[in-house]
Amino acid sequence: MNPAHVIQIAAELAIRPGQVQATAELLEGGATVPFIARYRKEATGTLDEVAIMAIRTRLTQLAELDARREAILGSLQERGLLTDELKAQIAQAATMTALEDIYLPYRPKRRTRATMAREKGLEPLATLILAQNPATDPLAEAGAFVDASKGVESVEAALAGAKDIIAEWVNEEQTARTRVRELFHQEGTFRTKVVAGKEAEGCKFEDYFDWEEPVAKAPSHRILAMRMGARDGFLRMQVSTPDEQAARILETLFIKGRTPCADLVREAATDGYKRLLAPSMETEILMETKERADQEAIRVFAENLRELLLAPPLGRKSVLAIDPGFRTGCKIVCLDRQGQLKYSDVVYLHESERPGSSDGAKIAALCQKFEIDAISIGNGTAGRETEDFIRSLQLPPSIPVVVVNESGASVYSASDAAREEFPDKDVTVRGAVSIGRRLMDPLAELVKIDPKSIGVGQYQHDVDQGMLKQSLDDVVVSCVNSVGVEVNTASKQLLQYVSGLGPQLAQNIINYRNENGPFRSRDDLKEVPRLGAKAFEQAAGFLRIQDAVHPLDASAVHPESYHVVDAMATNAGCSVADLMKNEPLRRKIRLEDYVTETVGLPTLNDILQELAKPGRDPRQQFEAFSFAEGIRKMEDLQAGMRLPGIVTNVTAFGAFVDIGVHQDGLVHISQLADRFVKDPVEIVKVHQKVMVMVLAVDLTKKRISLSMKDPSKPTPPPKAKDAPKGKAAAKPAPAPKPNPPQKPGTRLNLKWTEVW
Repeated sequence: MNPAHVIQIAAELAIRPGQVQATAELLEGGATVPFIARYRKEATGTLDEVAIMAIRTRLTQLAELDARREAILGSLQERGLLTDELKAQIAQAATMTALEDIYLPYRPKRRTRATMAREKGLEPLATLILAQNPATDPLAEAGAFVDASKGVESVEAALAGAKDIIAEWVNEEQTARTRVRELFHQEGTFRTKVVAGKEAEGCKFEDYFDWEEPVAKAPSHRILAMRMGARDGFLRMQVSTPDEQAARILETLFIKGRTPCADLVREAATDGYKRLLAPSMETEILMETKERADQEAIRVFAENLRELLLAPPLGRKSVLAIDPGFRTGCKIVCLDRQGQLKYSDVVYLHESERPGSSDGAKIAALCQKFEIDAISIGNGTAGRETEDFIRSLQLPPSIPVVVVNESGASVYSASDAAREEFPDKDVTVRGAVSIGRRLMDPLAELVKIDPKSIGVGQYQHDVDQGMLKQSLDDVVVSCVNSVGVEVNTASKQLLQYVSGLGPQLAQNIINYRNENGPFRSRDDLKEVPRLGAKAFEQAAGFLRIQDAVHPLDASAVHPESYHVVDAMATNAGCSVADLMKNEPLRRKIRLEDYVTETVGLPTLNDILQELAKPGRDPRQQFEAFSFAEGIRKMEDLQAGMRLPGIVTNVTAFGAFVDIGVHQDGLVHISQLADRFVKDPVEIVKVHQKVMVMVLAVDLTKKRISLSMKDPSKPTPPPKAKDAPKGKAAAKPAPAPKPNPPQKPGTRLNLKWTEVW
């Protein structure tokens, strides 16, 4: 571990170097983020998962920087260009950009105008001109370099070649690059224009056909929208900056007063800026803003995914699940309390003439036969109609009817995991099973699906896929381990996200369970093939075994701390089980008496909390939700209606809400609250129950505009400072325009054209 990296990261994150050092050592030793955050609090000073992941990320970035530094040093050494001064500069470079700026003059180049001028022997002339000695006559000096055999036919050709060399020097000068880079960041402007002839085909990008926006203030979703339009060939996108300011910067750096050579240097600097430096900076800005936009889009996606995975579970209940349909009928399945399929069939509820028809009676009979505790209905086609039909059957009030978001169920039903579990069932049955299990335990079911198919992302196919996968995997791992996993009922897909496990060990656990019966204790895990001491250490605390021999095996207390609880029970004169059941006994425990070199108060406090509520589920209590009665399709909506809804997706520009009409409505960021909202996540989260007011309905475009504002409060006028600068500020915000028919997976909001 590089001590300089430890100090640097500690300063960046405002934590102690010792915390960084301990975390880095644990990560290097193979410990996972959840394990470190939960069971190594004394070592890290109680750092949470966010801080630990930030340390991990910076360690990776700094390692990449060091690797690039070593590669550059090796290249320079090999070519005999490395000096002590250059080596010191490279060693001090704190960022990849600074490192590349230092290396740029020495980087092997393709054949350029400057290299061709050097081949003609014109570099000494360029040096003379750039020095700008008042006594230097550039024409006279250039005459000495005229040589037809080298391709320098005239004084003008000699001066042109010298200026090409100076232009390259201007582009490679570190201070010039730094200051022009700052100018692009501070004063740069995104400009987009429609490609001629693409107006109709690219009409969903209409708001960007003639658009300007400051680089420094452009939000992530608009950056990604502009890039998408450019990528698809509908827009031309560029970054521009005031040339006059750039010229003044270069004038300051390269012009040394009124000398005979000054104009030549000025011409070379202008050429170097326009031909080399400006395009280089534009490329950098486009890459940096893309990375920034990716990070923001991924952050929003990750937060949405976390909320969805941690949605309240119904729990171990017998469920009748329905995948609704009109023409092909409704697929129904009955699941027991462990989520095992007990029955499947197809019924045609919407062809029935009355609730008492045979299929309606079949539903009632199945509820009685399989002792159904709840009914789960997918929210797709015919979802609301199916819900109304089921409610009309007058089933016992103890059986809640719940509409479940079925996004991604079809993906699961066609997956290898579904085929492996139900090899003799078709995709319709598998999809209905998924709908039922989502009600019982959303986390356990959704981990079987690629997060990108769940429908809570923004531009997920346009962002850096490696960064996206890392972030989403982190979220899934965090959620799975924060809830804990019952090892005797968990699927392979769920087990593989447990700290220290993975696909192979998860399969080995399943195989051992199938061959030897349920695990009776955590110690039995040590018998699983290839599950060694390290994997056991990482995983054991997150695996639960109900009705185990040792009562702590159903809790989050790690086996390495069992001896501490044994000591507490011995001192209290009772068993561990009694200590867990008896609050007065726990209140008598003085945690300070059990502090050791390896076990501190943070761990002891966690242990005491677990003794009170062993294996507690951090998710909220399940509450049934119902959409407004009589509102089933868009035609039923009217402006001014106030309706209950569930947030299905949160983006940088607002939130989408399901109000039960088969088309989500948009609450634009400006309609989320009665105050200014910078980030929608401040107000709403995925799966949150909200009350919204219908602002407008467009049946042709299938768009619904909603508001969460208090209708009794007046709307304040917009502030001028919130408007984009440049050309966009000179004209009013675009009014709602007729939008084109949308392709699947594309939505356009009512204020700006937001595309994903």
